[in-house]
Amino acid sequence: MHQAIVIGVLLLACGAWPAAAAEQGLTRKQALAQLGSTDVKQRRVAAERLGEVGVMGDVRALLRALRDRDEATRELAEGAIWQVWSRSGDEGVDRLFERGVLEMNIGALDAAIDTFSVIIERKPDFAEGWNKRATAYFLAGELEKSLKDCDEVLRRNPLHFGVLAGYGQIYAGMNQPERALEYFQRALKLNPNMGSVAEAIEDLKRIVGERRGRMI
Repeated sequence: MHQAIVIGVLLLACGAWPAAAAEQGLTRKQALAQLGSTDVKQRRVAAERLGEVGVMGDVRALLRALRDRDEATRELAEGAIWQVWSRSGDEGVDRLFERGVLEMNIGALDAAIDTFSVIIERKPDFAEGWNKRATAYFLAGELEKSLKDCDEVLRRNPLHFGVLAGYGQIYAGMNQPERALEYFQRALKLNPNMGSVAEAIEDLKRIVGERRGRMI
């Protein structure tokens, strides 16, 4: 879920190295190959370029780049993943998507939910439409509805570390620390750069340990 932990990630790295990517004009295939370059600048350019031209099939390569030794490459790869996930392939749906994100960001949650519901109706296979509505429901305190939408996201995009972290937040809010811990760990396994998730895991481990101790 594109929840509080990751709500800004979509735009996180989009502007970090813009000139280089524009100058390179890499094709998608070239960017994929360059993502494994020994030259750190080339890897950065490749990651950003994939945010512009990448497709769902490129996400696994970008997930590997989340473990790059260069921090900027990791950030650019994470931003690229969110960009890929946020393209529906339909210009009209993409415009609605931008409107829904804006509505959610300004706190117009009812409007955002309505907008994402239209997206889901028009393009039900677009996982990020479900993900954003899950986020809006979460922010509105509708946790059960958020969980149902999270299920729809994961069916369509099992690599979605954002929605896994979203499950963690929801279950933590429902006072189910064991389940929250499980989902946070799954999210961090896919994306080891989620610092707030790593912190939540340590807190939940302590809580779960204390609960189990009281049961003995």
